[in-house]
Amino acid sequence: MALIKSVSGIRGTLGGVQGDNLTPADIVLYTAAYATWLKTSDRNPTVVIGRDGRISGPHVSALVIETLRAMGVNVIEAGVSTTPSIEMYVAYAKAQGGIIITASHNPRDWNALKFLNANGEIISQADGEQILKIAEANAIQYSPMDVFGTLQTTLNDMTYHIDCICKLDLVDVQAIQQKQFYIVADCINSSGALAIPALLKALGCTFTLLNESINGEFAHNPEPSEKHLRDLCREVSSFGAMLGIAVDPDVDRLALVDEHGAYFGEEYTLVAVADYVLQHTPGPCVSNLSSSLALRDLAAKYGQPYSASKVGEAYVVEEMKRTGAVIGGEGNGGVIYPVLHYGRDALVGIALLLSYMAKSGHSLSQLKKKYPAYIIAKSKIELPKEVDLKSLFDSVASAYSGAEIDTRDGLKILIGDSWIHLRASNTEPILRIYAESGTKDKAEKLAAEMRNELLVLSTT
Repeated sequence: MALIKSVSGIRGTLGGVQGDNLTPADIVLYTAAYATWLKTSDRNPTVVIGRDGRISGPHVSALVIETLRAMGVNVIEAGVSTTPSIEMYVAYAKAQGGIIITASHNPRDWNALKFLNANGEIISQADGEQILKIAEANAIQYSPMDVFGTLQTTLNDMTYHIDCICKLDLVDVQAIQQKQFYIVADCINSSGALAIPALLKALGCTFTLLNESINGEFAHNPEPSEKHLRDLCREVSSFGAMLGIAVDPDVDRLALVDEHGAYFGEEYTLVAVADYVLQHTPGPCVSNLSSSLALRDLAAKYGQPYSASKVGEAYVVEEMKRTGAVIGGEGNGGVIYPVLHYGRDALVGIALLLSYMAKSGHSLSQLKKKYPAYIIAKSKIELPKEVDLKSLFDSVASAYSGAEIDTRDGLKILIGDSWIHLRASNTEPILRIYAESGTKDKAEKLAAEMRNELLVLSTT
């Protein structure tokens, strides 16, 4: 059981002990702290609230809404929605913030509060730290009953989002319609079951949906990685579809399956979309330190600069703004297209990818052959709480004195065209171990050797 406070929000398992889990008391505390932070710049703020399809969503949403109203904050409730739809609707409604109730890829017993600023973007680390300080000090003042916040609902957030996507210059709806794509989509029994069919209908595609009941009973582990998408791979091949798509519960991550039923790879979602964008709007690219070098290589092919940020949507967005990036995101299938908005967005990723396929005439498998071949191996480890990560990372770094070392986010070791990245997770109580190389065997060997080394170092 866990409660994690990071740039990715307040995230935890439901039930248990206050302060150790995401209990009703914790939900109220951190929601009130967020409202207090908002009111330092606007005494009468409005906040947009949306949630994914988790079983605990209505419970958490009710606590959040009534806490905000008790703080004198006006609420626009969107109900079941997607993270990118809420992000865009905050700006559209001219609200002062938003809260998305979703634990993204975490299992069904988790939930989380993702806080947004007035631009509909994940709040910065500095703003997050201010909210945590308010919560720790319990410096919260509730409003008198006669100045409670108002409550209104909207059903237009996803419609607005999809309309904006279809109007983008690089989204060629006519070309997609003419191609008559047939797609199999895994909606993981969450928000994607609303958003994906609405988008595909708008783009003129035919489709079959898997796991389309919005009941929060995830049909498989909700992280859209290869080992969890075997049913989708099989159904794409069985149905003779042109491609398969999978999203996580809040629809900000996109994974793809090619026409042969082969997993395209989350890492290459961003690469393929960037390939299309760079052909039409050259400019800098950004991903995070745990993402594939394939985007770096693609940017070099187009003569464009590439840079890497710390892991986390807010950090990627910060780096994209700093560099004026035309495309960016995270290697977990999170595409950020700033012409639309600064947030990971599976729906715009789908539309841009289908436009690329329709206009180029390339299948997904043909696109994959264009890109440099990299394989990422992912591992994780639960270390004793008393382990000092800085000392642990210093010990590891000393063994790689001849390699390029990056300590901006944990420890990243670059060895030629291979790398290993160690960092504490923003979303789980674990230490993540990622390794990338040109072959699966080498990547897995690097990750396994590092995991063994960490186990030895953490017990000595």
